[in-house]
Amino acid sequence: MTPRPKSIRIGGASGYWGESAMATPQFLREGGLDYIVYDYLAEITMSIMARAKAKSPDGGYATDFVSAVLKPNLPDISSAGVKIISNAGGINPTACGAAVRDLIAKARLDLKVAVITGDDLMAQKDAITTRAPDEMFTNDAFPEPEKIASINAYLGAFPIAAALEAGADIVITGRCVDSAVTLGACIHAFGWTATDYDLLASGSLAGHILECGPQATGGNFTDWDQVPDIANIGYPIARITPDGAFHVTKAKGTGGLVSVGTVSEQLIYEIGDPQAYMLPDVVCDFSGVRVHQESANCVSVSPAKGYAPPDTYKTSLTWADGFRAGLMMSYYGFDADKKARAMAKAAFVRTNAILRKFNLGDFTETSVEVIGAESQFGDYAAVDAPREVVLKIAARHPDAMGVGLLLKESVGLGLASPPGLSGFAGGRPKPSPVVRLFSYLTPKADINIQIDIDGQVQTFADKTDTAFDAASIIRPAPPALPQNTEAMTEVPLIKLAFGRSGDKGDKANIGIIAREATFMPYIWAALDEAAVAARFAHFIHGKNKAACVERFYMPGLPGINFLIDYVLGGGGMASIRNDPQGKGYAQILLAHPVSIPHTLAKTLT
Repeated sequence: MTPRPKSIRIGGASGYWGESAMATPQFLREGGLDYIVYDYLAEITMSIMARAKAKSPDGGYATDFVSAVLKPNLPDISSAGVKIISNAGGINPTACGAAVRDLIAKARLDLKVAVITGDDLMAQKDAITTRAPDEMFTNDAFPEPEKIASINAYLGAFPIAAALEAGADIVITGRCVDSAVTLGACIHAFGWTATDYDLLASGSLAGHILECGPQATGGNFTDWDQVPDIANIGYPIARITPDGAFHVTKAKGTGGLVSVGTVSEQLIYEIGDPQAYMLPDVVCDFSGVRVHQESANCVSVSPAKGYAPPDTYKTSLTWADGFRAGLMMSYYGFDADKKARAMAKAAFVRTNAILRKFNLGDFTETSVEVIGAESQFGDYAAVDAPREVVLKIAARHPDAMGVGLLLKESVGLGLASPPGLSGFAGGRPKPSPVVRLFSYLTPKADINIQIDIDGQVQTFADKTDTAFDAASIIRPAPPALPQNTEAMTEVPLIKLAFGRSGDKGDKANIGIIAREATFMPYIWAALDEAAVAARFAHFIHGKNKAACVERFYMPGLPGINFLIDYVLGGGGMASIRNDPQGKGYAQILLAHPVSIPHTLAKTLT
């Protein structure tokens, strides 16, 4: 029996489809890596890939994984002996695997390719429609069958581990949870079992840090001006030990920054309840995890806690719901924001008249945002009379002609608009389909997972468990304000904390991490659910705004994770917002005032 390694090194090379291909050469120059993992998929990506496969039976996967990542680097990958794990298969992992095997054959290399299938449930569409499962977040009605574009279950890490155990050098999956590409390597390397819950949670955490590439090494970082040479930013490397602890570094000679702040921001990014982060292999509790600066560009991350996984797979269905369109134009000069709003009003008045003339019905939703006049800040906008702005107009309509008319009439008003209109464009935008997300649960026993290693096919049966009991969670005591008699002063949250935000469907998460533990009681006191709801009231759909906000304390960081419902206008390709994925929401919250003692304020830089 081959002895287990004392540690493994895994590089996180990709966070989305369209990511730069610069990471793989970095890692190969660095040397000493055991695995390189690539994450390409999101709900939006799946719907795009579904359309690509509908046009061609050989489409529907991340083609640049083959052309830009493997093709130029395959000989070096082979000589380095590094294993490649990727969910680049998208909607069509079989076609992706065939393209990779063709590359290997042409290069005359001896590499085994494993293709994991079973996540794609489109062949079961009729049976799923008959069952009509509930939407797990909103209770929305099940979509009409003819509008469904894709149905994919989020698979876990154990099929990946099984493929590696069978000798695969390159593993290609369809839809799996983002962190599974890393966890699968850990399971294989260390021999972790399906009941090693703390270890599985810790490996999932390592995968979560790696899954967005340079977001762990200075990308989207609050203190962005402290990140050197972002043009040459280094991608993250995790050195993981059998106890689940790991260190995060980056390749030598690269830009970027690995710090407590950069890694903590990624840790809290796009999670819900940090004590019940649900994955197919384990339910994770990240609330007590600690991040420590070991040396320059090296931090340690302590193990997480884990619990038995659910007996279901989260399943994402995408479906078409009409069309959307929008455009941007700039105004400058005196009263630029007023000119922009007048232009938007005129565009909708003119278009609505034509819609009525053709009996096309009203827009389903409209959006007007004036960027530069702080429209993203709602009632907390602080800019007075900006002299240059960008106007964004958008709308949804059941008919492509409806949103097409808005584009036509908006452009057609050019000579009738207030003065100062300008813009740089290569032509009028076009309508695009609105793609909505419908999430539900599929019993694990209903999924047929297969692993094809160069024609040798084996079936994988996932372990089934019982539903996780959220009522069993013991919440940490919130931080209490220290006794204080001195004068207080207000400072913006950004002086006290880092922040990172992202999306989960129509939900947004905002993670706030205190720069110093002593700041957390004051941050907690200032940022209750009502305060956060007020900051985002202009975005939240729902009468009781505060009820849409959940707050979770994470004493390990220390940090707070906020989860806000109904705040992204449908999210993803269903939204007509300027920021449909909430990527900038932390920047809004970091402007919130926090009251702290005057002597503490004097210590801030």
